[in-house]
Amino acid sequence: MTNYKIKHILGQTVFHIVVILLGFLMLYPILWMVSNSFKDNAEIFNSSSLIPETFRFDNYVRGWKFNNSVTFSTFFYNSFYYTILSTIGSVLASSLVAYGFARVPFRGRSFWYGCMFMTMMIPYQVVMVPQFIIFHKLGWINSFKPLIIPQFAGLPFFIFLMVQFIRQIPYELDDSAKIDGCNRFMIYSRILFPLIKPAVITSTIFSFYWRWDDFLGPLLFLNKPRLFTVSLALRMFSDPMTSTDWSAIFAMGTLTLLPVLIIFLIFQKYIVQGLVTTGLKG
Repeated sequence: MTNYKIKHILGQTVFHIVVILLGFLMLYPILWMVSNSFKDNAEIFNSSSLIPETFRFDNYVRGWKFNNSVTFSTFFYNSFYYTILSTIGSVLASSLVAYGFARVPFRGRSFWYGCMFMTMMIPYQVVMVPQFIIFHKLGWINSFKPLIIPQFAGLPFFIFLMVQFIRQIPYELDDSAKIDGCNRFMIYSRILFPLIKPAVITSTIFSFYWRWDDFLGPLLFLNKPRLFTVSLALRMFSDPMTSTDWSAIFAMGTLTLLPVLIIFLIFQKYIVQGLVTTGLKG
């Protein structure tokens, strides 16, 4: 075996060891949470092992029941309702706005596109107070309207992502569709929208993640426990006045990971494809 092959094998071995260690460090918090979901409260703080001494499946039953009036099924329903409607609205609206920026010539298009792009740099904390005042005057507090309806105006990141995809599509397709009698909306819905599938799916996945994990938005606009999402429900487990049921918190936290994990495993190739091809010109 030559020195080159030996160095190559050693280099690959070291590389894989480092990647495995880094992967374990990133996954350790999740593994720790899943492990603690099967332990009792005493063992959580007295043992650092990832393998429970006794698997306590009743933690999931106790956590799902939550209290006598509301169960975790209500919180999961609220989260899915909020997440799905917000995702549909943000993705469809963003694709339509992106088509306008990429294909429809109008005065000041570059200026408005730049303004849209700059809104990506504004932290949500800057606009949440004006938004709360507006929605309070509209009487939308303690409903899902403040969380869902604004999503139907599109999101700047998704618009930017889809604009890059549409710009890669040749204009000749638009001209051919016009010859066949298609108007602008027909060109958008029948020609361009199916061709930007990677960007649409990528935006859908990101929107699902962001809305499912959203804590600040529901915290601002929802005060009734029956309207709480899973993120707010997990916070309700912690009671500084009494003992906190940490086992139930970790059990429900583990369950809340399942939807996003399933979505990622099914559509992960579209995430890579959507991000890799963004910004490339055909």
